[in-house]
Amino acid sequence: MTYARIAKSSRYLPEFAVSNDDLSQIMETSDEWIKTRTGISSRRISQQENTSDLAIQVAKQLLAGEDPAGVDLIIVATMSPDAYTPATAALVQAAVGAENAACFDLSAACSGFVYALDVAEKMLRRPGGMALVIGAETLSKLVDWQDRTTAVLFGDGAGGVLVKNDALEPHFLASQLKSYGHLAKFLSAGQTSPQPFPGPVTGLAPFKMNGREVYKFATHKVPEVITACLEEAGVGLAEVDLFLLHQANYRIIKQVARRLDLPEEKFPCNIAEYGNTSAASEAILLAGLAEEGKAQAGDLVVLAGFGGGLTAAAQLVRL
Repeated sequence: MTYARIAKSSRYLPEFAVSNDDLSQIMETSDEWIKTRTGISSRRISQQENTSDLAIQVAKQLLAGEDPAGVDLIIVATMSPDAYTPATAALVQAAVGAENAACFDLSAACSGFVYALDVAEKMLRRPGGMALVIGAETLSKLVDWQDRTTAVLFGDGAGGVLVKNDALEPHFLASQLKSYGHLAKFLSAGQTSPQPFPGPVTGLAPFKMNGREVYKFATHKVPEVITACLEEAGVGLAEVDLFLLHQANYRIIKQVARRLDLPEEKFPCNIAEYGNTSAASEAILLAGLAEEGKAQAGDLVVLAGFGGGLTAAAQLVRL
């Protein structure tokens, strides 16, 4: 019997960076105002590339040295797909030549990557099988650039992992996936509405968020799902090497660390550089840490997402 493991991680960010000072030129805000409230200094914005383009770059990096025909599954976690159909994952499949892969997108907003990773681990049962799990977003197309309560938060990017079913012992140790649909009104984007026949084609609604309620939700529910995940695995908080949280707000991450009574050093952040990239954020963070040698084979890692839905998710993985 073999088990799934994360064999490789990768990330791709658009080149165009937008600083807080840049935003202050188009809305009433400042670098100090944004940094103080969010921890964000800059974010990447895609000017020519769509979500599939970012995901394809990640997929190509993950498949370097691999046979694309051996890929069984491609899941793209996104809340900003290229289209309602085809799935972004199908566009990735075509671009990399993974002709044997089943493909679909998964929409769980900022918990999407953790959800997708859990689904892939459970679906990947063929010994030697491979899956691409990618979080990719171009959230800039859902932003109202005159609304400083949301526009300052979001950025574009993609990150992902290659999952292989070839380990001799379990690497995916526990997971908790939670949804709180009754709180959905506190964070929304891309809403559509019924149109009378023959109604006009309308655009998607931009982000709307109740920041106070989302902060309260995240700082209470994320520690809960992390604790439940570790209890399921029989692992103590002190045994975990790294907690890779969704990069939504530095204040939220600090508060989660405080509630768990853990040092902030165990909660690495890249939000200052990239902002909130929703379903891509944990994967981008993991890939960056791996590149720097700060996340290594054998490390015990918690991945935790939270956000639109509202959702919260945690997964315990041995790298």
